[in-house]
Amino acid sequence: MFTTTGSRGLYKAPLSKGLLLVLSGLTVMLSLLPQYQHMFEYNMQAVSQQQQVWRLLCGRLVCLDVKDSFCSGLLIYNFRIFERRFGSRKFASFMLATWCLSALLDLLLAQAVYFLFDYEVEELPAGLLAPVFSLFVPFYWSIPKVPVTQVLGHISITNKTLVYIVGLQLLTSSPFMWLLALSGLISGGLYHGNILWVRKILFVPAWLGFVARYILEPIFSSSQPTGEAPLGMGATLDIQRQQRMDQLDQQLLLAQFNEAHLNARQTPQAGLLQWTRLFPTLRQRAQNRAPAQPGPQAQTHPSAQAPPLDNSVAEEQVARLVEMGFSRMDALEALRASNNDINMATNFLLQH
Repeated sequence: MFTTTGSRGLYKAPLSKGLLLVLSGLTVMLSLLPQYQHMFEYNMQAVSQQQQVWRLLCGRLVCLDVKDSFCSGLLIYNFRIFERRFGSRKFASFMLATWCLSALLDLLLAQAVYFLFDYEVEELPAGLLAPVFSLFVPFYWSIPKVPVTQVLGHISITNKTLVYIVGLQLLTSSPFMWLLALSGLISGGLYHGNILWVRKILFVPAWLGFVARYILEPIFSSSQPTGEAPLGMGATLDIQRQQRMDQLDQQLLLAQFNEAHLNARQTPQAGLLQWTRLFPTLRQRAQNRAPAQPGPQAQTHPSAQAPPLDNSVAEEQVARLVEMGFSRMDALEALRASNNDINMATNFLLQH
C-alpha cells in the first residue's frame, strides 16, 4: 500500500535510515533499562516551572512507548520520499524547523488548555512525534492520490490510505497525543507556506551538511538495489526506457480498478465482498497494456493507435511538472506514457 515511495527501501535516504536505526535502538535500550526512562520523559511542569530546558531535547527525541516508536518508524519510512526528492539537507532543514517550532507550540498549547479548561498538562508523550505529524502537510499537498480499489462498493482505497490509518493509530495511542499532532501540523503548515520566512531562519547550514555528508552519510547510506541499472553504466537507453515503462504499467493497472468496479455493477456478485470489484480481469489488463513495438498492422489501422495529445493541454501539463522540479524530457515521456494524465505522470516521476 506504500505505493508512493517505490520499492527501493532506504536507498538515497540516509537521514531517514539514521532516524529509524538510532531512535528505535534507543527505545529498545530504554525498555530494557527502565531506571533511565525518567531522563527522557517529556515533563511539561519540569520545563515551565523548574526550568529544565534539557527535557525539550531528551523528551522530544526518543519514544518511551514501543508502539509509538513502531508507528512513527513506519511513517518516517514512508515519508523518506521527501528526502529523495529534495535532498538530505533540505529534509533535515524541514525536520529541524518543525522540531523547533513544535517545541514552542507545545508550551503555548499547554497554556491554552490550562486557561480554557482549567486543566494543567503535566506530561506529554515522548519522542520525535510532532515533526513526524508535520510531514503529513507536504504529504497531503505534494503526493498525488491514486485510486487503488473500493471495498463494499463505497469505501475508496487509495495509495495514501494506509499512511493516514497509521497516523490515526498514532494519534489515538495516548490522551494528549492530539496536542503534539496539532503542534506538528501547525509547524508543518508554517514551514510549507514559508510563513514569517521560516525557511530562511531555521535551516541546516551548508557547512554542517558538508560535514554530515562525509561523516554520517557513509555510515547510514544504503547500497543501490539489485535489478536497477545505473545511468551510463552498461544500461542502454532502450533498456532503461523499457524498465520505466514496465514500472509505469504497474501503476496503470492500479487505475483500472475503478473501471473494473463499474463493470462489476452490471453483473452483481453474491456475498459480502464482491471480488470482481477488487481485481480486474486478465482481458481488461491486456487491453490496457501498450505493445512493446508497433508492427505494420498498427500502422494500417489508425483507430487502434492511442489518440495524440492535445498540444495546448500537454504544454500546460509539462509546465506544471517542470515547476515541481522534474526535467522537461522526463515530463514529456511520463505524459505520453500516461496519456496526459497529470496525476499518474506525477506519481510515476516521484518514484524515479
